Amino acid sequence: MNIEWLRSFFMIVEHGSLNKAAERLRVSQSTLTRQVQSLEQEVGGVLLERGPGGVALTATGHVLHDGMGPVLMKFDAVMSGVRQRARGQSAEVRVGYLMSAANYLNPALAALRKAHPEVKVTMRDLSPGEQIAALRAGEIDAGLIGQAGALLRKEFYVKTLASLPVLVALGAEHPLAGRTGVKLTDLSKELFVGALDEDMPGHNRWVTQLCRRAGFRARFVQNAESLTHGLALVVTEGAVSLIPGYAERVRVPGVVLRPLRDAGAKCELMVAWQRGKTGAALRALIEALAAGEV
Repeated sequence: MNIEWLRSFFMIVEHGSLNKAAERLRVSQSTLTRQVQSLEQEVGGVLLERGPGGVALTATGHVLHDGMGPVLMKFDAVMSGVRQRARGQSAEVRVGYLMSAANYLNPALAALRKAHPEVKVTMRDLSPGEQIAALRAGEIDAGLIGQAGALLRKEFYVKTLASLPVLVALGAEHPLAGRTGVKLTDLSKELFVGALDEDMPGHNRWVTQLCRRAGFRARFVQNAESLTHGLALVVTEGAVSLIPGYAERVRVPGVVLRPLRDAGAKCELMVAWQRGKTGAALRALIEALAAGEV
């Protein structure tokens, strides 16, 4: 249905006159008449009746007017928001983040609130896979996504915030748990906890590549559904897990974290955000993240 036909219809109803509505819309009365006729043909019934005092709604016209009024208001509100975003102006910034990396995000959020107190910030705790889906669906403006952000460089703006050490999660009773650091060759006989690709895209491939460079093939015992689930599997399956350095504050009873000592074994913390004109508030958030001490 043509939105302009609807606008003309509502303008006629508001003024009760084709002539007054035509003046307000700055079109000819004949143009307005043709629009109403087209709308009536679309709905299959007469919408307006002409009388000595002007025009009045028919029963069909009342149904259309009452039903489409909220729809038209919603349409206008959505289009207003779309145009604001297209101009880089938005009263809201929607951020996806990893709970395990929230401590890196908090200082940037504080800087954003100080610079743009009028902006509403909506936070969503999402796995990397969920952040990718939300970015693609336009449900978030930016995501603190970890190294899975490397998969998005062709679709979104992506910036590496830091290159962090890799940690080895071990059971507290594991023979290597007493060491201050672990090398990959020490893990050649171990079973690794993997991750579901829809939650942690590329994780198992990353672990496989690290182990291959160390001269052995990684064997996975089970794919975890989350970081805490993976750490729990370290205990229940007697396995080990490689996790990013930003998760060092995550604690699970019976699990110890030790730094991986292999040169070149790093993981990246990334932020990805929507392409197009970047609004002032979102730009301030990205800049604060980039300037933070990660």
